[in-house]
Amino acid sequence: MKPKVLVSRKVFDAALVLLNKHFDVESNQRDVPYAPTQLVKKLQGKSGAIVLLTDIFDERVFAQCPELKIVCNVAVGYNNIDAKAASRRGIMVTNTPGVLDDTTADFTWTLLLATARRVVESDTFFRSGKWKGWGLMQFTGYDVHHKTLGIVGMGRIGKGVARRAKGFDMRVIYTDIQRADEATEREYGVMYVDKRTLLRESDFVSLHIPLFAETQHFLSDPEFALMKKTAILVNAARGPIVDEKALVRALKGAKIAGAGLDVYEKEPKCERALLSMKNVVLAPHTASASIETRTDSGRRTL
Repeated sequence: MKPKVLVSRKVFDAALVLLNKHFDVESNQRDVPYAPTQLVKKLQGKSGAIVLLTDIFDERVFAQCPELKIVCNVAVGYNNIDAKAASRRGIMVTNTPGVLDDTTADFTWTLLLATARRVVESDTFFRSGKWKGWGLMQFTGYDVHHKTLGIVGMGRIGKGVARRAKGFDMRVIYTDIQRADEATEREYGVMYVDKRTLLRESDFVSLHIPLFAETQHFLSDPEFALMKKTAILVNAARGPIVDEKALVRALKGAKIAGAGLDVYEKEPKCERALLSMKNVVLAPHTASASIETRTDSGRRTL
């Protein structure tokens, strides 16, 4: 008899075809996460689970699922899973590192350019029928070329963002908990600086660090006070890295010029004030949402 596996939320058919060859699969093909009690109920008798970031696996869940042997996260991050609790119970946890690096780097640039050049705002204006013709002062934004890009976290995605910056002839500085070797800095054309220097000198600040206790609210009031008034923040990493209330204060107080966000502190919601700000571009956690990448994520999970 095949082991039983739960797929907690809709995935691409290609992954299900492969999974069904080896397992007895129960699949939630609605693109809506299970409620916590429903998730536990569905996991009964299951040896494995293919899950998404919206599924929370903590000690309480593991304690109620004694037959569970593996939890496969269709994501690079796994802060939705208590890995230590899983380890104590002998439950394996897997993720899909590397699969979305280039796609997320692409989307980082999407947010950066859209915010700098006021694309969403001008698109809305045009669709509303308000545009009456060309004007010299209409929707003037900020140039990207030859500016300074500050990358927080020179991992795989950070490197991808730096590589793309070469096409814009940008000066690229970065900060991280550990400095890269000289060969890497030469390859990507980046210069290491400390956090304060990066915030003071960058025209664009792009976040690419994981969410840990020590990185929560990595940017808050003191950090925004250091940034240029013309600076734009881009976050396609994890929402709680940014103190959203402080971000609202910085934007309202014109301490920074704008923000492009794909992730939020309390998803699926954000600070309400952000919704009405024209200098903010908001995306619904879609940095990795290309057909190719999401399909590959599902396959690699298996």
